[in-house]
This record gives sequence, C-alpha cells and structure tokens, in this order.
Amino acid sequence: MANDKPKPPTLKTIADLTGLSLSTVSLSLRDGSRLKKETREKIAQAAAEVGYVPNRAGVRLRTGQTNVLSLVLSPARNTIDYTRQIIEGIGAHLMGTKYHLNVIPDFQHDTPEDSVRYILQNRAADGIILTHTSARDPRVQMLMDTGFPFVSHGRTEFYGAHAFHDFHAERFVQMAVSRLLDLKRKRFLLVAEDDGTTNFSKIVGGFHRALAQSGMTGEVATETGILVSTQTARTFGQALAGRADPFDAIISNNELATLALMGGLSDSGMVEGRDYSLICRQTTDILPILHPGIDTVGEDLSQTGRELARLLIARVQGAPIETLQTLHEPKPLWRAQA
Repeated sequence: MANDKPKPPTLKTIADLTGLSLSTVSLSLRDGSRLKKETREKIAQAAAEVGYVPNRAGVRLRTGQTNVLSLVLSPARNTIDYTRQIIEGIGAHLMGTKYHLNVIPDFQHDTPEDSVRYILQNRAADGIILTHTSARDPRVQMLMDTGFPFVSHGRTEFYGAHAFHDFHAERFVQMAVSRLLDLKRKRFLLVAEDDGTTNFSKIVGGFHRALAQSGMTGEVATETGILVSTQTARTFGQALAGRADPFDAIISNNELATLALMGGLSDSGMVEGRDYSLICRQTTDILPILHPGIDTVGEDLSQTGRELARLLIARVQGAPIETLQTLHEPKPLWRAQA
C-alpha cells in the first residue's frame, strides 16, 4: 500500500551496502575490537548512512548489557574546553564499536555518589568514566565495593587497585623545574589550585622533590581563594609583583588562572621572559597565541578521552585491572630563548 511505512534498515541492509558478510557486520556492531579499524569504520559509516539503530531493549534482554558507557562529569572551575575535548576523544574511540556514550553532570546531585548510585540502581550503563577524582573518592569506593566496571581520570590512594588514566603530574613538574633552572631562575613558586583531586597532591609532592634533587627550595601558593576566579588570580599576580624579592620562576597547572596571574604581574610592569619565567600545563592553544614566547608542557585531553574509553571497554570485557593503569606523558613545548 502507498501509505505503508518503509521497513527499518537491518544488519542485512548494511551487509549488502558494504559487501561484507552478515556475521562481520554483526560482530562489528556488537564488539568491533577484534576487527580491523578500517572495517569497523566502514560498517559504522554505512550504519549511519542508512540510519541503522539497534534495538537496545532486545540487546539488553539477550545479553544483560546496555551497550552504553556513562561519563560522570564533575564540575571544574577555571578550566578551558576540558569537557569538549574529553567527550570528543571518548567519542572518537567509540566510533565503530557497539558502545554509545551518555553524559551525567555530577553537579546536579546532592552528593558525589548520587550520580553513580543512579547508574547502578537502574543499570543504565555497562561501565562508568569518572573525572576529577580525589584521594579517597567516595564514588570510587562505591564502584570498587560493587565490582562495577569503571575507570577514573586521576589516581586515588585506595589500597585496592582500579583502572585509571592520569596526567603524569610529577613528570610535568620535574620538566618545569629543570627548564627554569636552565633559564637561570632561582626563586621558585608553584601556583596550583587545591581542588581536592589527587592530581594536586602529586604536583605539590613532585615540585618539592624536584627542587630538593637540585639543591633548591621553593614555595607553594597556599593563600585561600587565590584561584577561585580570574579576578582573584589577577589580584594575586599584582601582590606577587609588589614583593621585595619577587619570584622569578613560576609553575602553574591552570591556563585560565595563568592568564589572569600574568595580567596582574603585567599591571605592575613585570614582563614574562625578562623579570620572570613561567611554565604552565597546556591543554589548549590559547597561551601560545597570546604569549608566543611562553614555555608550556602539553597535555592532549582528546587523547586522554580516547585512552579512558579504551581502558573502560577493556575493563567491561574482563581485562585484569593491573593492565589498565596508564599515565599520560607530558610534552615539553619550549619556546623561550635559553
């Protein structure tokens, strides 16, 4: 009849379109990890072109799985483009696999555990990615207790092992200290927001160790609230410039705070590269665009997203936890004249 609805595309539709066998198409859409990347992408593109959508209810009834991974996204102050890059990386890795991503903003709930508890109680995903983890993160404890697959962006201090991917903060600080010493700087200051994450303690510990190994000492900016906003960071920069013995070697792990801090130093006539040298952890192009001569240490957040997705899928599929703990190596981007 003329008003009959067209039949939805099936696995056979994709097989006919790609010239691949029905079993290959089915395997790719169920679990593409065992197939070549080119094959997975070819099938994924064909599925997208014809609008193929798997029957999730049927999949869940047959396998007990949802084919969904959840990103529990914690609030992060003073960050630039973190969310987009992480999601972009996760999505890039999931392309061609059977998995789909949903994002749960953690700041919509009363306690950090509420988002995780919701996923567990409703079996809303096969695995969870956590961001901004703390040393004794209650979300990590809950997931370890239940044995539910997860990976954290950041390390913790639990005795039990779990999957994680983290920026190698200690290596970052070590690189920065060594570079500043090469630039003949002597009065060191670490400016890092105590955001409650394990990353902060790793940076501080690494800073003191790197200086001690060089026979130097330094200070950590511990004044409460100096990085709460760009205005407080700028005011802090103005105060630094007014010291009788200003720091000439500054390490920062936050781009937005660094821009404000440098603005405050500039307000008092201090020039980066002349009066002081600053090295910042870089996750976007904004710093070198505004300050072409500044030294930075790069972190590829899109690659971090890819790695988090890879680790979580491996964990869901039963890979041993000990094989799922990786560190993101910092990339030195030296631009100043030594």
